[in-house]
Amino acid sequence: MPDFKINTTDEIDAAYNTLQATFRAGTTRPLAWRKHQLNQLVLMLRENIESIVQGFSVDLRKPPAEVLTGEIGPVVRRAIQSAAQLDAWASDESPQVREWQRTWSPTILKRPKGVVLVISPWNYPIFLSLQPVIGAISAGCPAVLKPSEIGPGVSSVLADLFPKYLDPSAYRIINGGVPETTHLLKLKWDHITYTGNGTVARIVARAAAEHLTPLTLELGGKSPVIIDANTTDLKIAAKRVLWGKTLNAGQICVAPDYALILRSAQDAFVEAIKEAAVELRLDGALASDSYSSIISDGHYMRLRSLMTKSLGNVVVGGSTDDAKRRITPTVYRDVKEGDSLLEGEIFGPLLPIVPVDDIRQAIEYINAHPHPLVLYAFTEDAELKQALRDETKSGGLHFNDVVQHMSIDTLPFSGVGESGYGSQALKYTYDEYTQLRSSVDIPLASSVDRDEPRLSARYPPYTPATTQVMAVRAGAIEAPAAAL
Repeated sequence: MPDFKINTTDEIDAAYNTLQATFRAGTTRPLAWRKHQLNQLVLMLRENIESIVQGFSVDLRKPPAEVLTGEIGPVVRRAIQSAAQLDAWASDESPQVREWQRTWSPTILKRPKGVVLVISPWNYPIFLSLQPVIGAISAGCPAVLKPSEIGPGVSSVLADLFPKYLDPSAYRIINGGVPETTHLLKLKWDHITYTGNGTVARIVARAAAEHLTPLTLELGGKSPVIIDANTTDLKIAAKRVLWGKTLNAGQICVAPDYALILRSAQDAFVEAIKEAAVELRLDGALASDSYSSIISDGHYMRLRSLMTKSLGNVVVGGSTDDAKRRITPTVYRDVKEGDSLLEGEIFGPLLPIVPVDDIRQAIEYINAHPHPLVLYAFTEDAELKQALRDETKSGGLHFNDVVQHMSIDTLPFSGVGESGYGSQALKYTYDEYTQLRSSVDIPLASSVDRDEPRLSARYPPYTPATTQVMAVRAGAIEAPAAAL
């Protein structure tokens, strides 16, 4: 396992200058070069699975199955798909124009924005770090990746592997904490992608505003799950929701944060939760190799504090292991507005159940709070599904399961409002880092004799006749009947 080495400000500046020079030299622009880097990224992951899994073990004690399926697999798959589709993505486009403008060769050019800064989190440090890097490579943008210092195991592995597989003149890892990130944010980037929480996102956005740098923000928030007991199978719903809380010990931005259910159906749902907990063997979670630990002492104590302060009634779980920083997935019933579990994003294996009097109250509750990254609903009621589509806002809308929308490569992953903005995954990430540059090539009168006469009406002095011609072409007035 390589050591976690913090980069100095001189090293940061040197890396920044190198990447800027690389971009100006045009090194990253050939599609063949980009495809090679994407293929190298695939090799980097596939040839170093053992060391990557070990890094996760150091940081999170994360099960290898979750590393392979939720981290390495999606990145490998999307890098391969990006290389295969890059020719189509990067092709110039010819938009439809009015007939008399066709000789101008109007074209939409796909050009890389420039050097990108990616600030990634600790909870999914391969997937959430390398997905934007895939987009940067595909778009022809050099990139600096700043992984989280809270996960030094995986961050150190990435720092060791990057220069062995990717062109170091174009792709660099910068490791460090707040001082190093602060220094990075003082530099002028062509695009910044930040994944994390809203508090830090505001700091990033203010720094980006100093240079008018465009941003992609992937944030979290409290993602609700509505349980429509009248039309759904409560046993399946309970098992799927509880599974969503076991993934990475609930440390995932799209985890179901709290459940809303009719007060009259809460008892039945709680019984279904208890059955699911037995099936998933949650009673042995503290010692099981199938469950992750909390990332740090600080995060662990934060969750313990939420558990202590909550006035909800524990129906499943509640056990903790301070030495291993582990918490059994814990479910609370009868949680009321103002409870500690409803104050902010939980980001851990705790699930409060909030009873409501009717579904309309559930929708109003969701709308009264910041827009979530994803809204879940277990229902077969077509009217309720349509109401959620029409009357709520969220980054994503997911029916009858949790988290699985992340496995669909062709859907945009994005937030709205407090949960972020900008989109990622395959072409959506490519588009974030690509400038759509407009181009026209208007023939001179000497080469096409009809263009200059057609444009002559625009030149002063204006007459009633030329004004009418220009107004018709602009769409301000209709063409006179005689001209039809």
